[in-house]
Amino acid sequence: RTSRSIKRKKFDDEVVESSLPTKLIPVERTRRVKRAPNPKQVTLPHTKWSAKDDLKLILAVQQCSDLALVHKCVKFSQKLTYQEIEERWYQLLYIPEVSGPATAAIATLTQEEKTAIERKTLWSSKEEAILQQVEASSQPKLEFFVSLLHQHPLVFHPARTPRDLMIQWERLRQYSLLADQTVQPLNLGDSVLNFSDVEEQLTDEELLSEQPDPVLQNELRKIDRRHKIEIRKLEDEIRQWHTMVGGPDNGPFSFDLDNETYAALRGRLVRYLMRSKEITLGRTTPTHQVDVDFSLEGPAWKISLKQGIIKYHGGEFFLWNFGKRPIYIDGHPVIQGCHSKLHHHCVMEICSLKFIFIINKTLTEGKNNDKV
Repeated sequence: RTSRSIKRKKFDDEVVESSLPTKLIPVERTRRVKRAPNPKQVTLPHTKWSAKDDLKLILAVQQCSDLALVHKCVKFSQKLTYQEIEERWYQLLYIPEVSGPATAAIATLTQEEKTAIERKTLWSSKEEAILQQVEASSQPKLEFFVSLLHQHPLVFHPARTPRDLMIQWERLRQYSLLADQTVQPLNLGDSVLNFSDVEEQLTDEELLSEQPDPVLQNELRKIDRRHKIEIRKLEDEIRQWHTMVGGPDNGPFSFDLDNETYAALRGRLVRYLMRSKEITLGRTTPTHQVDVDFSLEGPAWKISLKQGIIKYHGGEFFLWNFGKRPIYIDGHPVIQGCHSKLHHHCVMEICSLKFIFIINKTLTEGKNNDKV
């Protein structure tokens, strides 16, 4: 179908109505009223400040002009930090959405509540300066403070009473803050005891007067027994070391070998004595024992538990290497599974640990002569 209208002949009544003049009625256009944008709504944080706290803050700042002093001296309805006091004071100064409701809340307080808060507000420096001029020895009466209040009406707070002035003056005199008072030095006589004197007076009987704990005593006995077992084990090991290890000497050849020692390995710190025809080299562990423990000389964690053996046979000394690390004899390596002959004053090196092999020629030559 087409969207065009179909033309047709008009009837008589339609022709008559369309030929009549029509009166045009003006149509008023409605103007669009632009709505003003909504102002930004300030969302105020939840406050814990009451009307009395706001009044205390305002009066204290007016008196001393020091927020730190207000935080130390003014007692609010709850404990507040310095940051909270500072933030609240800035809100009262610069944010109308906060200062307006706070002022309205203060106005709802009764006159008695306002007067009680005003009388307990902080004292300004000018007020205390006038009270400090009153001599401590004058013993002023209440009438004196009445006249003092009339003489300085612009300095003292309107809520101050002569009784308040008298109490504050007595407080200043108590702490020696008046103009004619001086702070007396503390007389440190012999009667004053320091911490050391008190500690000397204490006795062990007083400190140990409590009944011993049986559980603690049992644990202490177990620990003591364990330590004694370890000491005995070390004493047994020392006896074994005396047979194999000697102490450090002044030089590499400054010690004499006895008739029971075939040879010796001289290290930087210790010396190992060979008192049998065959000794084992390596590292000693709780489960593995060797005759020559290289860990006594230095770091030996790379040395095998059984690195090798030194054997005396036929009047000569031989070294067998069973470990993974090579043993150097005068710079020549002896790898795993190989052996080498040791001669007098040769240098044996393994894992940066160096030793000098010293042969007791008196003993070895004597044994060779006996065989012959």
